[in-house]
Formats: sequence, structure tokens, C-alpha cells
Amino acid sequence: MRKKIVAILLAATMAIGITACGNQSESNKDDNTITVWCWDKTFNIFAMEEAAKIYQEDHQDVKIDIVEVGDVDVQSRLTTAGISGDLSTLPDIFLMADQSFQKNVISYPDVFTEISEKKIDFSEFPSGKTDFSVVDGKHYGVPFDNGVAIACYRTDILQEAGMTLEDFTDITWDEWIEKGKVVLEKTGKPLLTTTAGECDLLTMMLQSAGASLFNEDGTTNIAKNDTLKKVIDTYCKMKDSGVLQEVNNWDEYTGSMVNSEVAGVINGCWIMGTIQTAEDQSGKWAITNIPKLTNVKGATNYSNNGGSSWAISGNCGNVELAEDFLASTFAGSTELYDNILSCGAISTWTPAGDSDAYAVPNEFFSGDAVFEKIVDYSTKVPSIITGPYFNEARDAISVATTNITNGADLEKELKKTEDTVNFNMGQ
Repeated sequence: MRKKIVAILLAATMAIGITACGNQSESNKDDNTITVWCWDKTFNIFAMEEAAKIYQEDHQDVKIDIVEVGDVDVQSRLTTAGISGDLSTLPDIFLMADQSFQKNVISYPDVFTEISEKKIDFSEFPSGKTDFSVVDGKHYGVPFDNGVAIACYRTDILQEAGMTLEDFTDITWDEWIEKGKVVLEKTGKPLLTTTAGECDLLTMMLQSAGASLFNEDGTTNIAKNDTLKKVIDTYCKMKDSGVLQEVNNWDEYTGSMVNSEVAGVINGCWIMGTIQTAEDQSGKWAITNIPKLTNVKGATNYSNNGGSSWAISGNCGNVELAEDFLASTFAGSTELYDNILSCGAISTWTPAGDSDAYAVPNEFFSGDAVFEKIVDYSTKVPSIITGPYFNEARDAISVATTNITNGADLEKELKKTEDTVNFNMGQ
């Protein structure tokens, strides 16, 4: 996942961005055409194409013009439009990574259009998902793909250690570490893998307890955040015990799971696609919820990592039509979510979880109805305060944790981290 938000562009880059998408304003003149920007032909674009087919069954006069634009380029073009004030280059609808949503809305409010709660029933989405695209109580995004955190384990490796999936369901991280020591001793394999210097696992652990890196008033909540201290302490125990293996990059990370180097993976449910590339391991994987923090008020076995939402731009030619399209598809069509399961797009729209398609056993994951299970997990993810500097705070926490695991003082590192984030926020 790309988590970095592109900074202010050079004038030359701005000119290129404007030229690259300059033809979009022409399409916006046609009130029956909805122009969409998104990326990934086999995932996001495929899902939007399926949505277009469904909508056009009852709206044959409406054209959905889907333009492939990479996620970095979407950010660049939004930044260009926001800085220049020229919104004519924007499409009607575009996809935005959840973790970048609030910062973009706050930085470039004219680029986004508030989405009517009269059109979209946001109560049918988990608040842990919708909160990413809410600013000042107003909705600016319609949730799309599910990023709920799951724990995936190799059942054959667990069996070799005398354990089953149930031994890792609804447990605490302290229990997980002790069980992991047994697995490591009997099989020689760590329970978990993660990329060194990444913050995904840390923030999943933090959100599972409903804890945030910011306060309600937008100020930082790092130096005196007891839950964060518990997260980092737990991470250090995992690494020191050997049950957590750190690798150097994404290729090593994915390789460690598909090459049978570790017994498990914890990440957003989108990681299933990578796991399933190891076709010879079909039936040997199973999914359950993640561990929760020990002795932390509000701790749960549920969290989130990743995902994206659809936004309506400030240049939309027909906002009512765009809202109706999204309400009829991504916020209202079980058929759509049934159709896009084939590409691994799992719904955050909770009614989709009741579909027969979601109850179909998945042979790769031990014959379990994993899609139904994941939608259920998503309804239990605690909400957190993200804020416009969420990504910067995540990255700073990752640096601090690396220093702490190498012997630095926890209290001093968190104070330094808070100062760094405050500086970035101009405070």
C-alpha cells in the first residue's frame, strides 16, 4: 500500500498534471456522463465497471467514463487543482485511500463535495470505516473495499505444534506470545512476519483498543498515551521472543508467507490475495480475529488496515446523479458486491454480508465462509480519531519503535516523536 501523501508540487509538475487530465472538463459538460478516476484494472477499475453495468440496466442514458489514473497521480492532480483553484481538470468521482482522506478534505475543501445523508445511508457502514472520510460531522466519501484486520495461520504448522486455530481465536497478545514460543520451539517457524520500520502492525494493535494518536481537539496524543506504550512494549516482547520476524522489504514480507517461512500473517483482509498465490497451500490456511492488548480498557480483537472510498469532486457536473449512482451501487447493491468478490473486493456495506455469495465456503481457507466472517469483523472495529496528520504520526511512531527496540528509552522517544509531529503540524 502506498501510504505517503504527495507534498506540494513544483510548477512544472502542476503543468503536466493539468495537461494530462485537461480533457475531463469537457466530459463534465454532459450531465448524463459520470467521469471516474481510479487505479488497478483487476480490482478498483473492475469493481467500477461492474457498478456501471448494474446502474445502466435502469439508466441506459447514463454513461460511466472510467479513466485509469494511478493513486499517486490522483493525489498529484488533486493537489494541483487545490493549489491552483482550477477544478475544471477534475472528474466527477474519484477514489481516495482512506488514510489520506481527511487531510485532503481539510487541505483542499473545494476539491470535495459533501455527500448527502439523505441519499446514502451511512449507518449501513461500520463507523470505523466511515470515520476516515468524515470532517466536521460531514460525509465526503462512500466506503468501498474492506481493510478489516485478520489473522491468517497455517493450520498444518499449528498442528505440528499440537495446536489448532481455536487456540488463537479471541486471545490476548500475551497469550499469543506464549503460544508462539511453543510453535517456534516445535516447528522452528515464527508465528508472524512484518516489514522492519513499517507501522501497520503497530497501528492495527492501537486501533483494536479504540486508541488514537490524536485528541478530539486535533492535538497530538503520543507522549502520554498509555495504550501506545502498551503496544510498543508488546511489540518489543514479540520481537525479542523470536515469534515475530522482521524482514527488509515487501518482497521478503510476501515471500515469507508463501514460502512457508512463518506460521501466520496479520494484516488487512486484502492480504488474502497474496496468500492465495501459493496454490499448493490450498486448504492449509485459516482465518480468525487478531489478538487484543492485555489489561487495556476497551481492547478488542478487531481492527483495520487500509481500504479506500469514493469521493465526489467539486467539479462534478451533476451531483445528484453522482450520488444516485453511488447510492444504487456501492451503497445499495448486493448484486454488485457478489459480482466483485471474484477480484477479492470484500464489502464494508454490511447488508452484503447477508448474501448467499458471502456464505460460500472458501476451500483455500479450510472451507470456511471467510467473506461472511470478515464482514462481521468489520462491524466490530473500534472508531478512532485520525486527523489530517495521521500518516505523519504513523511514520513517526514507526521510527520511535525501531529506536526503542534497539535500546532507546521509551518515554524519551515518544516525547521526541510528539515534538516531531507537532512541528509538522506547525504547532
